[in-house]
Amino acid sequence: MITLAVSKGRLLEEALPMLRAMGIAPTEDPEKSRRLIISTERADLRLLIVRASDVPTYVQYGAAELGIAGSDVLFEHGGTGLYQPVDLGLGRCRMSLAAAQNSDIASRMKPGARLKVATKYIATTRQFCSDRGLHADLIKLYGSMELAPLVGLADVIVDLVSTGSTLKANGLVEIETIAEVSSRLIVNQSALKTRLSEIQPLIQEFERHALIESEAKQ
Repeated sequence: MITLAVSKGRLLEEALPMLRAMGIAPTEDPEKSRRLIISTERADLRLLIVRASDVPTYVQYGAAELGIAGSDVLFEHGGTGLYQPVDLGLGRCRMSLAAAQNSDIASRMKPGARLKVATKYIATTRQFCSDRGLHADLIKLYGSMELAPLVGLADVIVDLVSTGSTLKANGLVEIETIAEVSSRLIVNQSALKTRLSEIQPLIQEFERHALIESEAKQ
């Protein structure tokens, strides 16, 4: 049995057409089911439903041979014990630095400057600020990120942005894109060695369907 770790939400919604095309559609709706292990139309493959931030951990430690995770989550995790063979091109967005519209932060972002930054992406933000020579006081939040600059909790936020409409609705603007984000197929490195004959064909299938998806969007 091969186990594929996935998380509920937008990423899974976008991945389901690809999974169905590969013949591994879930036998019940993961968004509605209370089951955390869901069988698929393939008798040799099942889905493991976990939090998005936990997908790399389940794959790293071998609880799942494969997983689908955003590159933002993978950077925070560090990628230890993981092989990342395919950019699936799903869930595309960007990780951006944003501030209040009337802020002078952009002009203050010079080497040596100190900023209060609210984010749940601590590792990514720390690396970005280090590369820029900025001194960052990091404030970890899990939601309602846009509030932080508005109530004086932070000077800026680092968060995922898709259309930018949520930022605009809350009086925030993007200052800089830190990274482009998309979903990746991840594989447990040990499993790839010991179960190559089972896993390699799946990787190739994901590669083929990711290419089809990319060509369809062009």
